[in-house]
Amino acid sequence: MVTAVRHLGPHWYAAVMGTAAVATAGAALPVPRVPGLRTGCAAVWALSLLLLLALLAARALHWAHHRDQARAHLLDPAVAPFYGCLSMALLAVGGGALTAGRDWIGDAAALAVDTVLFTAGTATGLAAAVAVPYLMAVRHRADAAQATPVWLLPLVAPMVAAATGPLLVPHLPPGQARRTLLLGCVAMFGLSLLATSLMLPLVFARLITGGPLPLALTPSLFLVLGPLGQSTTAVGAFADAAPGALPAPYGEGFGVLAVLYGVPVMGFALLWLGLAAAHVVRARRHGMGFAMTWWAFTFPVGTCVTGAAALARHTGLFVYDGLAVGLYGLLVAAWAVAAVRTARGLLSGALLAAPRTAPVAPRPVTVRTTSGAVR
Repeated sequence: MVTAVRHLGPHWYAAVMGTAAVATAGAALPVPRVPGLRTGCAAVWALSLLLLLALLAARALHWAHHRDQARAHLLDPAVAPFYGCLSMALLAVGGGALTAGRDWIGDAAALAVDTVLFTAGTATGLAAAVAVPYLMAVRHRADAAQATPVWLLPLVAPMVAAATGPLLVPHLPPGQARRTLLLGCVAMFGLSLLATSLMLPLVFARLITGGPLPLALTPSLFLVLGPLGQSTTAVGAFADAAPGALPAPYGEGFGVLAVLYGVPVMGFALLWLGLAAAHVVRARRHGMGFAMTWWAFTFPVGTCVTGAAALARHTGLFVYDGLAVGLYGLLVAAWAVAAVRTARGLLSGALLAAPRTAPVAPRPVTVRTTSGAVR
């Protein structure tokens, strides 16, 4: 077991995030009661909790017995941004406890789970949002031509905290406690939004000027949907929690913000979804195989589901109901494919093997000319 986790990187938390997203997005769907939906969401949430606990234990073994590899991950510009996934996994499972898991474990236990995971997830997310960009500037020395959507991961983590924190607001005493938590979530929304706004132009410029991403990284284009859908979800959550936490007119003002911010941002998210999908289709035609980056098809799409559901609540438009349902179908299909392929990779040992290194020099090639001579 100790040897098996040597190459277990922080990117594995993406599987937890994607699984939790299926549960939370399903619980948020703005549709009449569908038989079995809530039970299914609760079961998937329970699976995400088990995956989180197993992965936390495996990563603890990794740090305890393979510290050289763990340090190498931190100093690798391609791996370090994935440390933001730890925070988002904690927050996603914690938020899912109150929206989906409470049907199985009860309200009191769900509140306790969310409180612990939200606290831990927020602390690690804020740390990652500072530490990873610092390492990128001081130790990694990454070039602009290397920019990928993976760079967004540590910056999106505080946005996930901002979107899940309002679930805890009604459980706090009225007054200072509720206001502090809600406005703290608004502050995390702002810091994540502005930081993402600085990083996203680098990613887009790299894509336009440098050409398509490498095949294995092409699914990471879906990561851009994360801050878009999550920020739309966040402003909708602010609007839901504000009337009971803030005095007028601020409580009502967040309802206006949810629409004025969410509608254009969701429009851009749909534009990016089309662009990313086109790149993925091209990559598949060029031989893109399965990699753990396929989990990028899950959690970011899940944030768009909850964002569309928030817009459905605050606009009353059926088009957002349909959008949420359609995106949820895409999410479930992507999760099923990624989960099956990941399970196969684990059973075969391929996903836990050491990464293959490229040959230092090209191998000698024997070429036969049209005349039959060999060179």
